[in-house]
Amino acid sequence: MQHPKVLFVLTSHSRKGSTGKPTGWYLSEAAHPWKVLHESGVEIDFMSPQGGRPPVDGFDLKDPVNNEFWENKGVQAKLESTLAPAAVDAGDYTAIHFVGGHGAMWDFPDNAAIAEIAAAIYENQGMVSAVCHGPAGLVNVRLSDGSYLVKGKAVAAFTNAEEKAVGLDGVVPFLLADKLAERGARHVAAADWTDNVQVDGRLITGQNPQSAESVGRKLMAWLRDYETVSADSP
Repeated sequence: MQHPKVLFVLTSHSRKGSTGKPTGWYLSEAAHPWKVLHESGVEIDFMSPQGGRPPVDGFDLKDPVNNEFWENKGVQAKLESTLAPAAVDAGDYTAIHFVGGHGAMWDFPDNAAIAEIAAAIYENQGMVSAVCHGPAGLVNVRLSDGSYLVKGKAVAAFTNAEEKAVGLDGVVPFLLADKLAERGARHVAAADWTDNVQVDGRLITGQNPQSAESVGRKLMAWLRDYETVSADSP
């Protein structure tokens, strides 16, 4: 039996709109789910819209999980040359995880190739997860019947209140919670900076960096069930 592999998606976008301030993928939103999966032996690959080395934000190595992730030589080798969408075969992956960071708001939504990969994994009975601004990668994912993947599903994502709290509600191209609702999702918000994860079928979403580890744990629980079912299949 083939063990599950997970594809992490990282933004290639490095600036917060007109502010010119740096951004990128948020370190803890990759590191914390990575640790949960890595400790269980799950293989993880990294993809970004442009491929190559993507910009990182939230670079806090005082967080021991972040530090462990950053110091892992295997991780660094993959971060140095993340896969471009054209190099990815969706059939190789059991799950896809969209890592947040403000950069995702600019280059995730309109990347048709990444949307197609996510839809293919989902329709192949795989899991889709996302955290914080990562759900920006879901707003234009359509399934083969033309419907939006998030339609009718409970979804957590960076809230309007949190965006206003960081002073970027007028900078981002759109408010993520509002856009998800436009696509037919039921956006479920919790208090600012609290751990909030929503699981709706094969979709797992988390509100903010504080939710990253919980997203990883929910994904790992699903992967264990997936392996059990696969092992029992003829």
